[in-house]
Amino acid sequence: MSVGRVYRVSLRTGLGLSVAWLLLCGTLRAQAWDDLASPSPGPSEAIGRYAGGCLMGGERLDSDGSGFQAVQLSRNRHYGHPELVRFVQDLARQADGANLGLLPVGDMSQPRGGPMIEAHASHQIGLDVDIYFRLDLPALAPAQREDLDLPSFVEGAPQRIDARFGRQHFELLRLAASDPRVARIFVHPVIKQALCEQDWPDRTFLRTVRPWYGHEDHMHVRLHCPSGSTDCVAQAPPAAGDGCGAEIDGWLDRGPLPRRPPGVRREPVLPPRCEALRQPEN
Repeated sequence: MSVGRVYRVSLRTGLGLSVAWLLLCGTLRAQAWDDLASPSPGPSEAIGRYAGGCLMGGERLDSDGSGFQAVQLSRNRHYGHPELVRFVQDLARQADGANLGLLPVGDMSQPRGGPMIEAHASHQIGLDVDIYFRLDLPALAPAQREDLDLPSFVEGAPQRIDARFGRQHFELLRLAASDPRVARIFVHPVIKQALCEQDWPDRTFLRTVRPWYGHEDHMHVRLHCPSGSTDCVAQAPPAAGDGCGAEIDGWLDRGPLPRRPPGVRREPVLPPRCEALRQPEN
């Protein structure tokens, strides 16, 4: 093969790889829902699965409200279905009335939901919210809420609950899990075990609180699919019972848990309706 032909083949190959790479990058950028800075127009609707969907007509939670303050505002992740916004406001008012502290509200969803580039597999359809257990914070200016100390409340080996986790945290979990809008609350298995060990007159709410990886510093609240969200895919109900005893023992017997489940995280397949919502804003 002549030098000229080798050069032409190499050039064609290089151009082909470059085009393929640009196409791949374009696809990845199209899935970067964090570029969309505002909600879509239209009626509010959660579309798809909690870990594979989007949000139409999302509503932004105020930065401050009775009993709560939104934290890490620069992430622009305090959007949700109006049902989620109302839930946060209602829970914060209850917590304020019970003197539980000012709720630090973390990630909800992006303005139009969809996959996030970091931190979460779920939080995609405007029905998930993280509420930190740091209940001793004073009211802070927005800039002071960016780089907060949000400590783990699980320590040691074997893992055990931190002594700072007290009555107000247990009561906050009870209030949240007792709300009929709530489908699940995820916490670290050690926190679930401590919750099981409390003397509750009514233990019904315990079924809603589920152990999961991570969640040492916050509770992750997930709502049921709201009325009118016909394309929202509901999660199967939790197993019967309070989730204490053998079930929680099975988690604790694994030893210290990684923050994320083992395995490779894959890009979710989104419902076709989400395609229109991720188009660039005018």
